[in-house]
Amino acid sequence: MDSFYEKEFSDVPDALAFLAKVVSMSSTPSSTGLEQGLKPRHVTMLSIAGVIGAGLFVGSGHAIAAAGPAVLLAYAAAGTLVVLVMRMLGEMAVASPDTGSFSTYADRAIGHWAGFTIGWLYWWFWVLVIPLEANAAATILHAWFPGVDIWAFALVITMLLTVTNLFSVKNYGEFEFWFALIKVLAIIGFIGLGLAAIFGFLPTSQVSGVSHLFDSGGFLPNGMGAVLGAILTTMFSFMGTEIVTIAAAESKDPGKQISKATNSVIWRIGLFYLVSIFIVVALVPWNDPTLANLGSYQTVLERMGIPNAKMIVDIVVLVAVTSCLNSALYTSSRMLFSLGKRGDAPAMSTRTNKSGTPYWAVMLSTGAAFLCTFANYVAPAAVFEFLLASSGAIALLVYLVIAFSQLRMRKQSVARGEKIEFSMWLFPGLTYAVIIFIVAALTIMLFQEAHRVEILATGLLSLMVVAAGLLVSRRRKLEKRGAVVLS
Repeated sequence: MDSFYEKEFSDVPDALAFLAKVVSMSSTPSSTGLEQGLKPRHVTMLSIAGVIGAGLFVGSGHAIAAAGPAVLLAYAAAGTLVVLVMRMLGEMAVASPDTGSFSTYADRAIGHWAGFTIGWLYWWFWVLVIPLEANAAATILHAWFPGVDIWAFALVITMLLTVTNLFSVKNYGEFEFWFALIKVLAIIGFIGLGLAAIFGFLPTSQVSGVSHLFDSGGFLPNGMGAVLGAILTTMFSFMGTEIVTIAAAESKDPGKQISKATNSVIWRIGLFYLVSIFIVVALVPWNDPTLANLGSYQTVLERMGIPNAKMIVDIVVLVAVTSCLNSALYTSSRMLFSLGKRGDAPAMSTRTNKSGTPYWAVMLSTGAAFLCTFANYVAPAAVFEFLLASSGAIALLVYLVIAFSQLRMRKQSVARGEKIEFSMWLFPGLTYAVIIFIVAALTIMLFQEAHRVEILATGLLSLMVVAAGLLVSRRRKLEKRGAVVLS
């Protein structure tokens, strides 16, 4: 299989180069910037469903099995963290919309090395997401069409979405609009059926009421330690909420779109996560093994007597992972474009075509994703495991940088006498509270065996990127001094 895969993918770099050549035939100088092609409905739907991934439909079963009904506390705590982080990011993004988002703000507030580091780490995170989500989607399709290999489905899905991302940001927005709409309708339908089952209005349901919240060892069966562990797990399921601040920079009224999206975070997390997870733990005992084996949504739908529950969940999960793959392609390319504009990535990444799409940034990100996929087949297993682990704590590092950047930028704005149009609540108290919480979470992860490898791998990668950032900053200072002397 390895040799076959290697043979089949040997022409991928040439194919990518050819595709980039075709797209670049209508290229314009990078100074023209990106097209403001995202419509308000695109940004709105992206903000509503951007946080919904396969983790909610399938992965939540593992968190429930670990913490019991008290997993609701874990989701509430993780959701609160995301709400606060988004409020801080919203304050900066409304004042200065930028496709580099928090990476650009870190550059301005903390220093060039910080923006360089978090920008490249974030790009790496989403580059790794591309092959993972492609493989997840391909696995579902392979189960339906076993005659087609998983790698073939993964290749076709990735290439199709790459092509749609190459020509116009409208394509990304349109695809994501319909992907998000399907996810939203699926969750609303699930909540409606769940509430009907709880109140006994669903005649096909085998379950009703909310007794399972307490009848299997109580609400907190495994103690607060299990809840803390679940918090660490659930925090990463919210990664992607910040994408709307990147995408809004390509809309016609970014400040308004960002403020609307940020204000909607609370009800989005409350409805899509807390309410749906409440229905799961109310209708199914938390220690039911099918929660972790089949996934929370499929288990509940089967208990409610919904026909073809597995097929329904598979379709929704396929849409969710394809949506995540689509966003990963978009986000990684825009972060690379921003890094290129600041001189921290190859200059070719800033080239745009007539539709304002950074086509080389898209191709380079996709190419890096293919290399990671290739490594999964030809490199020792430990190598790919390290690559995956190296992105494990990036979400928390991003949140930490956002908090520090907001702290510094607010002080700078106040010193300049600027009006804060969209402000963080209870500043600076809540900002400091977020910083303390994230540092504590990272420390706990270091001492937990389940997360230690992630912390060490992410820490090693971060140190390497920080070192590179410091070298680039030093080179820039020397060049500036040389320019001053010459002038």
